[in-house]
Amino acid sequence: MNKIKTKLLIPNKLDVEVDGNKAKVAVYPFERGYGVTLAHPIRRVLLASTVGYAPVAIKIDGAKHEFDSIKGVFEDVATFIINLKNVRFKIKDSSKDEVEVNYTFVGPKEIYGKDLSNDEIEVVTPEGYIATLNEDITLNFSLIIKKGMGFVPSENIRDDISNDYIALDAFFSPIKNAIYEIENILVEDETDFEKVIFTIETDGQIAPDDALKDAVNKLFSQFAIFTEKFDVVQEVEFEENLDDNYKILTNSIDSMNLRSRSYNCLEKAGIKYIGELVLMGSNEIAKIKNLGKKSLDEITEKLDSIGFNVNEPLPENVKNLLQKEIEKLKDEA
Repeated sequence: MNKIKTKLLIPNKLDVEVDGNKAKVAVYPFERGYGVTLAHPIRRVLLASTVGYAPVAIKIDGAKHEFDSIKGVFEDVATFIINLKNVRFKIKDSSKDEVEVNYTFVGPKEIYGKDLSNDEIEVVTPEGYIATLNEDITLNFSLIIKKGMGFVPSENIRDDISNDYIALDAFFSPIKNAIYEIENILVEDETDFEKVIFTIETDGQIAPDDALKDAVNKLFSQFAIFTEKFDVVQEVEFEENLDDNYKILTNSIDSMNLRSRSYNCLEKAGIKYIGELVLMGSNEIAKIKNLGKKSLDEITEKLDSIGFNVNEPLPENVKNLLQKEIEKLKDEA
C-alpha cells in the first residue's frame, strides 16, 4: 500500500568517477519517474549547448574552392578539409571567441594534428592525420577557429568571412557521447526509488565532469525567470557549509599569484577573496577602477584555471553560502 506523502524526496547523493575524458556520475535517490525528468534535459543540454571550438573557414594558397586540388599534396581540398574537421582545437585564451592562425609546411612531410598546435591554439587530438606532402613544395594555409555551440552549416558562415576563405561546416560540440541509465534502488523499505547514472565522454576540449556542471548551470539559468516572476521558494534545505569543490573560493586573492598591477587594483577596490570575483562576474570586474584589459584577461584566466568561468553563474544555494562565508571572513579579519 502506498504511503501518503506531502513532500518529494530530494536526491542527496552524488558519486563522480573521472578517467581522462570519460566520466561516470551517479545521482540518487529520486522519486519514481523523476530520474528521467532530470536526466533527459541534462543530456539534451550536454549534446546541444556545451561550448566548444571548431574551424569555420580555411584559406589555402593555390586553391580557390573546396573541389580544387593542391599541387604536391596527396589529398585534394575536399579530403584535406574532411581530415581537418576530425582534428579538435581549443583556443588557449578563454576570453577570445575567435582566432586566425597561419601555417607553413615544407614537403616531403606528413601533417598531423600535433603540428597545428601553437601559442594561440591547442590541438586536443594530436594524432589526427591531416595530409601528406609528396614533393619538395611549400604548403601555406590559414584557419579561422571560433568558439560556439552545436552545429552551424557553412552557408550560415559564408557571409561573415572574406572571399579568399572557404567556409566550413562547424561542429562545435566537444561531447562525443552522453547517455544515462536509470536503476531502481532501495530507500529504507521501499524499492521503487531511482538512481540516474550518466556516462559522459568528451573530445578533450573540456573535462567531462566540467561539462556536466556547465549543463546543470545552464538549466538553472533557464528556470531563473520563474524565481523572479513567481517568487518561487526552494524547499530544499541545503547544507550550511560550502561543498569542497567551492572551498577554494574562500582563499585570499594572494593565492592567485597575480601581477602587481592587477593585485593592487583589486586591493584598492576592497576585494580580498577569490569568491568575490566569481560573484561579481566579468562585467562588474571590468568596472573596477584602473583595471585594464590585460589585468581583466589575467584574472579571467586565473579563475578559469581553477575551474570557475566568471560568465557562468554559481548555483543559487552556493552563491548564498559563499556570500555568507565571505562576510564572516571579513568580519573576523
